[in-house]
Amino acid sequence: MKTPELMEIIRTLKLHGMARALERELQRAETQGLSHPELLHGLLEAEANHRRERSLNWRIRQAKLPWDWTLQSFPFRRQPGVSKTQIMTLAGLQFIERADNLVFIGDPGTGKSGLAIGLMREALANGYRGRFYKAQDLLDELYASIADRSTPRLIRKLARYALLIIDELGYLTLKPEQANAFFKLMDERYTRKSTIITTNLPYPEWYGLFERKSLVDALLDRLKHHCITIQITGPSLRSPEPDPS
Repeated sequence: MKTPELMEIIRTLKLHGMARALERELQRAETQGLSHPELLHGLLEAEANHRRERSLNWRIRQAKLPWDWTLQSFPFRRQPGVSKTQIMTLAGLQFIERADNLVFIGDPGTGKSGLAIGLMREALANGYRGRFYKAQDLLDELYASIADRSTPRLIRKLARYALLIIDELGYLTLKPEQANAFFKLMDERYTRKSTIITTNLPYPEWYGLFERKSLVDALLDRLKHHCITIQITGPSLRSPEPDPS
């Protein structure tokens, strides 16, 4: 069979990775004297890599990450309030397998969001599905769902993500319905899926945010049951880096 005919069959079957690699692998077979199984292995490996890359790109789009941050780009040297060893251990993603939560508490600019997004990227690269939300956007979406009675469906959708980031849970003005829906979401994810929350509020100040002691008691009881809390007390990373001279 001639190469154009083979290429046509491959494209018809939508083996796009194999199509991109066909000419290269055929040339390699000629120059290196590859056997038929070796040639087939190279083509199949190219297709598998293409599908993994496409799947990862889809997961990244679905996660709606606002910045292209990674743990490799995080300035650990500038943030003594963060243990690089602890973060890289978390990057092993066992906390997702255990359905543990992570809560980063610290002042604005200390790197909470960057660490959360970096861990999310590690999860996406390893096949997990995730979703990033600014806290206000999530609460607004939950509130909007009340009007058309779609809140249960939205909560079920959000509860299926292996990892959910809720960023900048801080000094927000909440309606009682938003607080209730947020609690239902966290209750649905409790012991099933992992959630990362970044906030500048220590746990005692959550009572002022939600304004219902019984709800906050129940929320913190679930959130902290299987939880790693990381307090970041270092400097703001938004300030200019000191001149070494």
